[in-house]
Amino acid sequence: MKKEKYRGPFRNRRKGQPKEQKEEQKAPQEERSDMRLNKYLAHSGVSSRRKADEIIKEGRVTVNGQVVLEMGHRVEPEKDEVKLDGKVITPIKEYVYLLMNKPYNVISTVSDERGRRTVLDIAREHTMKRVYPVGRLDRNTTGLLLLTNDGDLAQKMAHPSYEVTKIYRITLDKPVAEEHVEAIRNTLELEDGPAPVDKIEYVPDSDGRSLNVELHIGRNRIVRRLFEHFGYEVKRLDRRKYGMLTKKGLRPGHCRPLRADELAILKHLT
Repeated sequence: MKKEKYRGPFRNRRKGQPKEQKEEQKAPQEERSDMRLNKYLAHSGVSSRRKADEIIKEGRVTVNGQVVLEMGHRVEPEKDEVKLDGKVITPIKEYVYLLMNKPYNVISTVSDERGRRTVLDIAREHTMKRVYPVGRLDRNTTGLLLLTNDGDLAQKMAHPSYEVTKIYRITLDKPVAEEHVEAIRNTLELEDGPAPVDKIEYVPDSDGRSLNVELHIGRNRIVRRLFEHFGYEVKRLDRRKYGMLTKKGLRPGHCRPLRADELAILKHLT
């Protein structure tokens, strides 16, 4: 009996349903020319779609001169005039995707009231387009950070439902007790809920002070808090892997564009 060809994890038809029947059920659909206002803002490089919802609620967006407060309001990109804080915004035609090896003492925000160096200061050395960090790293945390003006991709990469894996290397002020490693491995209960990790292991020849931690949750300071829970002081924290992206060949304080194959994989995963 001839084996059916493997079609990958996403099949195009239900088991036992003839191909011809599936094709007959398909109804041609016209592509809509309008889009939701929050999506329009995301496509304009203003922010992620989630952040765009907040911007709209604040009354900062007008469509054809009228303030709009509904995220679901639909606009025609070719006809409607959309303004943010009085300035016309339009969807971006060309997206930028930068991978950064964030150095120590740099802020992962678009600006800083105290004038400290931000990741955008580094990004401007590589592109004049406005980009935003996907998620964030603490000022004293180093390592991989993705920056883009593609609001949709940023939203998906940062959303917990997509479970993007991150690998960190953490160095503490003293050797970490095995019972504490085991407790972290078995999921600690922190003040904001359970903190599951996918993998945790000692770094060889580190006297038990350095560990690799792999996880997919993205809560605030989550890796630091796992060890602070037991009274350890974090000396260094470095994100070494983000999804399938690595720091290989990327020096601290430098960026590079994503390769076509890397971008294709990211878009496939999201």
